[in-house]
Parts: sequence; C-alpha cells; structure tokens
Amino acid sequence: MEPKKNPKADVGRNSSLYFVIGLAAVMLLVYGALEYKNYDDDGGYDISLNVEDQLDEEVPMTEQIKTPPPPPPPAAPEVIEVVEDEEEVEETVIESTETSQEEEVMEVEDVEMEEVDEDISVPFAVIEDVPVFPGCERASNKKQCFQEQMQKHIRKNFRYPEIAQEMGVQGRVSVVFVIQRDGSIGNIRMRGPDKNLEAEAMRIIKKLPKMTPGKQRGRAVKVPFSIPITFKLQ
Repeated sequence: MEPKKNPKADVGRNSSLYFVIGLAAVMLLVYGALEYKNYDDDGGYDISLNVEDQLDEEVPMTEQIKTPPPPPPPAAPEVIEVVEDEEEVEETVIESTETSQEEEVMEVEDVEMEEVDEDISVPFAVIEDVPVFPGCERASNKKQCFQEQMQKHIRKNFRYPEIAQEMGVQGRVSVVFVIQRDGSIGNIRMRGPDKNLEAEAMRIIKKLPKMTPGKQRGRAVKVPFSIPITFKLQ
C-alpha cells in the first residue's frame, strides 16, 4: 500500500531541529538580559582629598620658666685681723708597742681558752649518738629501740577525747618536739584536724621521761624528733 501524503510535505519531520534553534535563541536572550548593565551619568567624579582637618593642629602654649639669678658672693671683710700664734698645742705622745727584754712575756699555756657554748641542733636521722630512751641503754640498735619505746609510750598513754568521739572527729596529728641537751623534752609543736586531738597529743608528749641526750662529736646537742599520732574511731 502506498502512502497517501508526500514526505516533503510532512511538517513534523524537522521539529527537533526547530526546537534546538528556538532553545538557543531563548538562552541568548536570557544571557543578554542578565549581563545588561546601566550606569548613571553624574557628570564626573570628585577624587580630591580633604586634608584640612588633619593639618589644623593647635600648638600648646608653653611657659618659659625663668630661673632666679644666683645670690651674690659674700663681701670680703674690710679689715683683716692677724692673730698671733700664742696658744700652746698639746702634743700627742705615741708610745712604742715594742717590748723590751726586761718585760715578762706571758706564755701561751697561761692563756685560758673559754669554750663557746654553741646551740647546735642535729636531726635524729643523721646524729652520731642518738638520744637514749630509758630502757635502751644496753640495746645494740639504740635508734630502733628509741622508736619502739616511743610507740609503746603513745599506746600506753593514749586516750581518745570524749568530745572528739561525740563529734566524730578523727585524723592524724603531726607532732614535732626537741630533746634538749639535758635530756628533757621541749619546743613541742603539732598540727592536726581538731584542737581536741592536738591537746591530747600534747599531753602524751609531755609525759615522756627524761632521756640521755644525743651527742655529736662527743658533745651533747639538741635533737628534733617528729612522729605522727593517728586518731581513728572504731
């Protein structure tokens, strides 16, 4: 069967080509509309810089300080009196320090050397002869015996303050005291969480017996010692 229409007379055969041409034309028009710019004609530009305010600087008024002229020198006396040198001047006699053979020279052995009483304090850890706690005289290790006797003394005399128990106060009191050169206990200091605990620690340390003092190079010296006392509620 033969077609009825002529192919050249078909309107839709070039429709795709016309669509592309129309789309390109529309895009060109849109691009031209977006890129179009319009400038106002104001007749010129003012590129001058106004520096008038920057150069208008007021110079402060300065006042010249005038120094007063120095005072005139004192006038010389009109008459100069000449004083005769009639006063007698006492001469200072300088005695010779050299000794004569007739003077007796003191021998060195006759000079008494006074010993200086130095207040030396040596820590317990480095002292040569540690203080001896009563009962440690025959111990082979006097330092260890001293610490053991200190612990026994604290446990024996320990008493928990009632007011601290009621308040539930507990903690550790750091105690520092000095074993004096005569073996007595002095300069007690302490720090703890409560005054009642500190007072109890003070009472325990004051009950320490008199000891044999520590020695450094054969001489009795002061020996500071520190020990913690722990208060703990059951």
